[in-house]
Amino acid sequence: MKFRFFIPVIVVALLAVVFWRGLFLDPTKVPSPLVGKPVPEFSLPTLHDPEARFTDARFREGPALFNVFGTWCPGCHTEHALLVEMAGTLDVPIYGLNWKDDRKAAIAWLQDDGNPYTDIAFDKDGDVAIDWGVYGAPETFVVDGDGIIRYKHIGILTRDVLQEDILPLLETLKAETQGGTP
Repeated sequence: MKFRFFIPVIVVALLAVVFWRGLFLDPTKVPSPLVGKPVPEFSLPTLHDPEARFTDARFREGPALFNVFGTWCPGCHTEHALLVEMAGTLDVPIYGLNWKDDRKAAIAWLQDDGNPYTDIAFDKDGDVAIDWGVYGAPETFVVDGDGIIRYKHIGILTRDVLQEDILPLLETLKAETQGGTP
């Protein structure tokens, strides 16, 4: 009979533990069910040439980064300078997915602030972004040479994320592609 009075105390204590644990989780490290799986099949027009197609086959040419961005996204503007810098130093392509954007605005922005992308898919309606499991821009994926998604970063890319997560993974993937070990 007295046990009934302890049930609310136990429930509150369990909830307190769950909430306390949540305070120490990184919101940019949301597990993606797509990591370890092939990139979704898609075919989109490119940003600069609506007649040209950007398809999932691009991701079977070697390791690559895939960055989801839009001119309407403040975080995309924040990370843009780092992407431009990376494009000059990385020896892997950086592909872009221009998401739910105005084509002319995106082209003008890249002309003004620099274009870090090897090529850009134009996802006006956002359907392909949904297939990639995109929550919001910016998001960045690392894809290996077999077209398998190996990493997903949600939010603004930083030098720390680049140094701690992305560059070591890219080195491993390049070594695997060349038949060696990192």
